[in-house]
Amino acid sequence: MLTRHSVLTGALFLAVYGFQLATVDQIHLPLGGFSLFLIFVLSWSALSAPEIGAVAGFFAGFLLDISPTASGPIGEWTLILTVIGFGIAFLRYGDDSLRTNPLSLVIMVAFSVVVAMGAYLLLTLMLGSDLGNTWQAVKTILGNGLWTLAIAPFVLPIASRLHRVVFETRELA
Repeated sequence: MLTRHSVLTGALFLAVYGFQLATVDQIHLPLGGFSLFLIFVLSWSALSAPEIGAVAGFFAGFLLDISPTASGPIGEWTLILTVIGFGIAFLRYGDDSLRTNPLSLVIMVAFSVVVAMGAYLLLTLMLGSDLGNTWQAVKTILGNGLWTLAIAPFVLPIASRLHRVVFETRELA
């Protein structure tokens, strides 16, 4: 059964990733826009157990690392999203008040997107890469957080329904 969950999750992540590259990345919004893929992956992680959140973050980070637009070394996004995927799943999994409140999920996902992008910026700077203007990078990160707050309420019901379809098993007796 674990293979079925993994294959379906991987296929969904690839579909959202392909849609992100083909469509969403072509739209130029003010303040840097948003990452539909990050919103979907972090929503998926938040809806999962901590172990599944970490594995989902690992796979999503690997996809972002091999992206044609990736500028950093391979493994940077993988490390960041593995930790954040585990963290968001751990925080939400243990607290029933967070599990039943959709607004808290939207805020957690938006905050996690900002933390992921900020961690990527810091890790890239620590590895010696030049990212250009610091103000532009901070503006992009904060803008991405604001766009995530606006887009996440529309993505979360879809992610939640797909998560339920993948992980709820109905066995015939």
